[in-house]
Amino acid sequence: MSEMTQQPAVQLREGAVRGRSEAGVYAFLGIPYAGPPFGANRMQPPQPVTPWDGERDATAYGPTAPKGDYPPQFQALFPEVVIPGQECLNLNVWTPDPGATGLPVLVWIHGGSFMNGSGSVAEYNGAAFARDGVVCVTINYRLSAEGFLFLGDGVANLGLLDQLAALQWVQRNIAAFGGDPARVTVAGESAGAMSVTTLLSMPLAGGLFSQAIAQSGAGAHTLTQDEARTVAGYLAEKLNIPAERAALGAVPLEDFIRAASDLVVEVQTTPDPAKWGRLALSLLPFAPVIDVSVLPEAPLTSIAAGQGSGVPLLIGSNRDEARLFLVAASTIDLIDDAALGAAAGAYGLSGDALAVYRANRPGASPGDILAAVITDWFFRVPPIRVAEARAAAAAAPGTAVRIGPAAGSPAAAANTWMYRFDHPAPADNHGFGACHGVEIPFVFGNIGRDEIRPLVGDVPSQAVADQVHRVWVDFITSGSPGWAAYEPGRRTTALLASALEPADDPAGDERALWDGIR
Repeated sequence: MSEMTQQPAVQLREGAVRGRSEAGVYAFLGIPYAGPPFGANRMQPPQPVTPWDGERDATAYGPTAPKGDYPPQFQALFPEVVIPGQECLNLNVWTPDPGATGLPVLVWIHGGSFMNGSGSVAEYNGAAFARDGVVCVTINYRLSAEGFLFLGDGVANLGLLDQLAALQWVQRNIAAFGGDPARVTVAGESAGAMSVTTLLSMPLAGGLFSQAIAQSGAGAHTLTQDEARTVAGYLAEKLNIPAERAALGAVPLEDFIRAASDLVVEVQTTPDPAKWGRLALSLLPFAPVIDVSVLPEAPLTSIAAGQGSGVPLLIGSNRDEARLFLVAASTIDLIDDAALGAAAGAYGLSGDALAVYRANRPGASPGDILAAVITDWFFRVPPIRVAEARAAAAAAPGTAVRIGPAAGSPAAAANTWMYRFDHPAPADNHGFGACHGVEIPFVFGNIGRDEIRPLVGDVPSQAVADQVHRVWVDFITSGSPGWAAYEPGRRTTALLASALEPADDPAGDERALWDGIR
């Protein structure tokens, strides 16, 4: 292979970039999709990239968005990447062949509670997708108050606008890497999945992607304008300045990030309902806000009205999501029956409902049962509500499929597929089980990385990785993951581990307990 082949160059609308050969595919890293969000552009909508002359080096990851640290208990589980620099609104592309045409595209939106993460996290390396014929793109977007502060001044949801700008870049440029702009699947996990379902519900996102995947997150965790203004007021109070964009934007970035992080630590460690209201349960003070122009309605409301109904959707969660938080904090064994009852009551479950969880888990500790309850409230039920809303929209007489700013002509709605990731058992990965975030290296085919061992265990299953990665590739390339679509009559859900096992309404008695609550 010649040096030119090992370091290929492609011509974009904004200028040429030169990448590198990586594991049999080509990687182009740190490409800006919007201008630096600093100076006059700080806390403002994303601005266009200034075109460049010559070839831009794209062989190393670009700067990451400003952010604080993960809480200490998560730092070893989710190794963070911090790269300084102004051009933090950048993305990375892996392709099997820049000279190809018509390849399917995956655009990955990272998680991290809208506070942490980046597109350059090692387990998001897209080489395995590229080897299977998929052009993989991972993006950065603004986080915390820089991305989701709401002041009621006409500027809102900057993190979502960044995601839209990245998807618009893909439409303009992905053909230069062999990708087809008409075959874009947008995917994400946790806050990334919340972003995906939010984008699915947004008229502004119409036409920017043709399929969607939401892993362990749905559009339930949005803020009302009153909630978001309350958060902004608390942030301004911490900084001892007015809750105004000019004053907040003048705060040195390091101080601003620290104050926002301290606010999140407060709501997550001392979630006083009298102070935080509904956020004492969601624990996400910085998240998409229902505003006038970017996110005009709550995502579930918009989806139920048919928005995004023409987009095939793969959505689901992990069997043991909440064990991440209870095991990492070393609190799962400290939960007693009284604490379990109080916590379940805070989520809306009666004593009789909690008895169903107990009966289904003979011999389980109160901490194990609480993990199951929190898993359902946070992660399992919201995707089910999205699937139900899409089914209701499809069944409504005269409802038009909506994928853009306006309703299209009546047509068959796209399918929704539900999954549950069931690997590993808690005994095999330090007690975490199939917890929040554990599926990502299996999806990306990156289980060989040493840094994932604290979460996935010392001997992650290659058979599970092969199975799950293939499901994602099949959906991205063919539009079907390989089992029956979800509909409320049967509620078919694929249980994913080393094999794919479709099941109708798994744990349906527990699901039904949340009707009218969640």
